[in-house]
Amino acid sequence: MAARRVAGGCWQRALWLGRRCRLPGGRESCRSSSSSAALGKTVDNSQVTQEEIVLPRRKTWDKLAVLQTLASTVNRDPTAAHYMFQDDPFLMPRNAANSRLYSLSKESGRNAAKYIIKNFPQYFDKTFAEPNIPFLMPESLTPQTEGVSEEALRERIHLRMVKESVDIFDQLLQAGTPVSLETTNSLLDLLCFYGDVKPTPEKEEEEKEDLEEPGENASEQKAPKRQFQRGSQSSGPRWRENNHAERIFKIMPERNAHSYCTMIRGMVKHGAYSKAYDMYIDLLNERHKADVHTFNALIRAVPYLKEKFVERWELAKDFLTHMAQQKVQPTLLTFNSVLKTLRRCGGVGRSMSLSVLKEMEALDIEPSLASYDHLLSMYYKGVDVQSSDIISEVLNEVEKRSFTAQDPDDASFFPTAMQVCCDLKDIKLAYQLNKALEKGDNWKFLDVDRLNGYWSKFFSLLCMMEQIEVVLKWYKEMSFSLFYPSPKNILGLLQALDAANQLEVIPSVWEDVKQLGFSRRQDLLEEFLSLMSRDQHPSEIQLAFAKCAEEIKAVHEAAGLGQVPLEWTGSALGHVVVLFSRAGRSQDAWNMMERFQQINRIPTDKVMDEFLNCAKQTNSPDEAIKMVKLAASLGLPSSQRLKSRMEEEFELSETQKKALQSIKWDGDSSDSDSDSSDSDRE
Repeated sequence: MAARRVAGGCWQRALWLGRRCRLPGGRESCRSSSSSAALGKTVDNSQVTQEEIVLPRRKTWDKLAVLQTLASTVNRDPTAAHYMFQDDPFLMPRNAANSRLYSLSKESGRNAAKYIIKNFPQYFDKTFAEPNIPFLMPESLTPQTEGVSEEALRERIHLRMVKESVDIFDQLLQAGTPVSLETTNSLLDLLCFYGDVKPTPEKEEEEKEDLEEPGENASEQKAPKRQFQRGSQSSGPRWRENNHAERIFKIMPERNAHSYCTMIRGMVKHGAYSKAYDMYIDLLNERHKADVHTFNALIRAVPYLKEKFVERWELAKDFLTHMAQQKVQPTLLTFNSVLKTLRRCGGVGRSMSLSVLKEMEALDIEPSLASYDHLLSMYYKGVDVQSSDIISEVLNEVEKRSFTAQDPDDASFFPTAMQVCCDLKDIKLAYQLNKALEKGDNWKFLDVDRLNGYWSKFFSLLCMMEQIEVVLKWYKEMSFSLFYPSPKNILGLLQALDAANQLEVIPSVWEDVKQLGFSRRQDLLEEFLSLMSRDQHPSEIQLAFAKCAEEIKAVHEAAGLGQVPLEWTGSALGHVVVLFSRAGRSQDAWNMMERFQQINRIPTDKVMDEFLNCAKQTNSPDEAIKMVKLAASLGLPSSQRLKSRMEEEFELSETQKKALQSIKWDGDSSDSDSDSSDSDRE
């Protein structure tokens, strides 16, 4: 009976699921799921509600969807360094200089490995990977085609072998073998890209030009063209007279628009701006049309072709007019090139920049981060403008989008915008910029160097404008993970602690300074000692301050291998004496007092009073007498006052009283000695 009831129950459930899984169109699904009971309907014994199940459409997931989901479940570890340094704990950087050195060293190692593989492929002919993925294996760079032929020339052009390609081309011409126009244009592409020299990994990336605007704003003032040309020169090769590219171009029996465009772009890339403009005139005379990339290069060359700001803008407009006449559709890079040129047009550039953005909007072209970077540079760099209207509108647009890299100058936006926020001293704009940075993948625009500079500026602004609790919160979350504080950041933090009267945090900041490697910075040491010794604090804090003073004393005395000992200053010595005295360390304080005479410095009245108070608290009259003798030997007018204090406040023995009375106070003997020495000199 029990088995019959179980079988009957299963049969009823199967019928019920079959009715519920009926698909649209009369088809029935043969798939059943135990989760169908959770569809939100309650099944009654007397009545069964029938529902139709609509199968969802197939969803295509991104290849990184699983990793992105896992990454969204964790937050950034504020105690961890950048991920690129986590392979070797020994190489954890201590400061920004170490961070830059280690990151460049890792990249240099990768380049060295690529160089070995590229130049010695015969040692890497074994494949151990299972399964073998050809895309991940080193590329074969050995030419497979022997002899002198156009096929061999194309292979060497593909392998980026500049010298070998030129040699084979010359041999083909000497043999009377014609070379096709397509192959010759490919050779021109290679020569113009690498500047007629052998390519190296460091030269494959274009150097970013200096974009700083000249100081004056007058539209008619001549800009220093020579300065711009010198600033625009990169460490790469320059365009040589009658190089291989020019020679091959001149002997080509047939030239098309691609030939002219390649030469123009190569000349602009390697600094031959006047030649590029002349080549463009030849292209027009031959009734060819330039492509959009050639126009972009010519627009970027405008600041080097004209001196006056108005003339530059007129020439840029001429190129845009030619684009319209030749029916060449402008792209985002075209308008970015225009904005880049307007950065060097002073007031003319600022007046026309917004019109360029409106034209982009009319053509349904969304600005990139580089567009906004050029705009901010025109309105805020080198200009005494205190209005935040432009940057507010820019940030309102930026925080709505997650940007992708479309222009090499995109990476400059966030550091530029943060610098503008610092110049305006506007913390709200800085918070808004941080919000935009956290939007989507915008954080990827900051590499290690830019990341450190960005957060360093933001922290400086926090120290100036925010409450100390907020400053310390950001400092704890950012330092050593997002950025490494600079000496300027530490000074700003100390000033913020001083303004908020929270000097008890100084010992923990000193520990960070030691970790950062700034413990030998004289300006930082003076600031630390000055703040710690200025006011009286509770005993626990004074003991912590005295420990910091002892470490600073050790920094001055014990120089490491190859290090020059730091020189004591009178103020630093006085601060250390005060800190030791307030902590009750009379012997250490007296050891520092003796150094005043060694370095020919005079202690202040505050230093001597603090030492006398310490000697009184620790019942050390002998050290107090020594201090009075030191003051008398230095001829200080306060020595008599110190003697009176000792007689009133100290319980002296007869021997100590005699020692105190034996000290000469009037300084007559020293004066007479000096007079006699002066007469001897005469």
